[in-house]
Amino acid sequence: MQWPTPYVAVIFSTRRSADLVGYSEMAARMEELAAEQPGYLGIESISDGHRGLTVSYWQDEEASLAWRAIAEHVVAQRLGRERWYDEYDLRVATVPRAPHSPY
Repeated sequence: MQWPTPYVAVIFSTRRSADLVGYSEMAARMEELAAEQPGYLGIESISDGHRGLTVSYWQDEEASLAWRAIAEHVVAQRLGRERWYDEYDLRVATVPRAPHSPY
């Protein structure tokens, strides 16, 4: 992924609870909804089934803050806190440069 810098990375790490009813469907919907938002650049996600890490990328801080406030996303955040996550952490970083390097 090569986007013009600077851009914003929203880093969401989780430890999932035992109650995951509806989780996969909501996660898929949030990826779809995020992709429809102005300033969205992309997303990367990895999970071992218990711990997860998702990084969404945004053109600027304003776009990432607007995403946080989307009504459907607010509902998903509440459900995450109440049901799906035993722990979670959110970090927001500005990426000033991102030199291309193959994996």
